[in-house]
Amino acid sequence: MNKTQKQDLVVELREKFQTAEAVFVSEFRGLTVAQANELRRSLEKEGAAHRVVKNTLARRAVEGTPYEVLVDQFTGPTAVTFAGRDVVATAKAIAEFAKASNDALSVRSGALGGKLLSEADVTALSKLPGREQLLGQLVGVMVGPVRGLVGVLSGVPRSFVQVLHAIEEEKKAA
Repeated sequence: MNKTQKQDLVVELREKFQTAEAVFVSEFRGLTVAQANELRRSLEKEGAAHRVVKNTLARRAVEGTPYEVLVDQFTGPTAVTFAGRDVVATAKAIAEFAKASNDALSVRSGALGGKLLSEADVTALSKLPGREQLLGQLVGVMVGPVRGLVGVLSGVPRSFVQVLHAIEEEKKAA
């Protein structure tokens, strides 16, 4: 890789660091090409990008970005995952793959909102409900009071009709 290619790669990585919702740094040892491709595909479904990076280039690219806290994490064989729209789904995909890959991939750290996350933090993040599930819960909470109000408001006419029906039955009986 010549100097201009390295500079282009640093610019590309810096752009990804600036636009990512979160960044996860992992270490891969013994990961096969097939496993790496499987991981990339599962992360692309979640809107994330996964890339093996040279540590020196990653350190240069992260400077001046919100993820500068990760600069010390770039040691050894390093892969970086840039989370897109759903940070939790990306963390889940990485955690599930790490569990299935028998330690060929291990999460080293991450960063979210400019704050460094430990491996335990990333694991905790992966156990949160996903975006779709949270949106479903929000809709359920928002619909609950409306449903109750509709029930109360429809109860008044129903009670009125029942009273009229009872009066009618009473008059028929008399």
